[in-house]
Amino acid sequence: MNTAELPSFWALIPAAGIGSRMRADRPKQYLPLAGKSIIEHTLARFLEHPQLRAVVVSLAADDPYWPSLSCARDPRIQRADGGAERADSVLSGLLRLSELGAQAQDWVLVHDAARPNLARSDLDLLLGELAHDPVGGLLAVPARDTLKRAGADGRVQSTVDRSTIWQAFTPQMFRLGELQRALADALLAGVAITDEASAMEWAGQSPRLIEGRSDNLKVTRPEDLLSLNRLWQGRS
Repeated sequence: MNTAELPSFWALIPAAGIGSRMRADRPKQYLPLAGKSIIEHTLARFLEHPQLRAVVVSLAADDPYWPSLSCARDPRIQRADGGAERADSVLSGLLRLSELGAQAQDWVLVHDAARPNLARSDLDLLLGELAHDPVGGLLAVPARDTLKRAGADGRVQSTVDRSTIWQAFTPQMFRLGELQRALADALLAGVAITDEASAMEWAGQSPRLIEGRSDNLKVTRPEDLLSLNRLWQGRS
């Protein structure tokens, strides 16, 4: 599909977490990668796309790192207050998007701040495949390894049929109004929301899975950052 035929969209990056599993001196999105911080690489994936309307980044109120980044002064990037959990940060970001002029039927792509290796081909694939979808969906990859269900004692209870199991990635792409309602209702009901798709599922919707690249890695542990560094060095 020609880029001009892809739908316009807004992007939302929840980035209020501290990333404690990285055992670093700062939130993981601010760790260095190939001369820039992780979040700068992540934002660049969207800023380079001609169909982007604007990006909202949900940040902790006392975040001392964001103001020092050059991208913090980019007029296409707006800030929202982050919350205690991802769902709170996304809800805050959606409200900010509405203030910027986003409409209920507009597409919003929510993407992890620490997932900087999103390929342009995957972004275009997601936009193209879901442009006219009644629900929306997300990038994902089918499970490749054998999966085990564990008991409380840490021993295997059973082997899970992996043929119907997918690993959820981001971006996750939904209409602003529907995602906002789903998140707000789920939080009010005390439902555990791990990603935007889970909120839509709780609301009775069935998001579509779009198979993307397996190297759309999220930096969660120190070895993830090492893997990305090696991957990028190999490309250069």
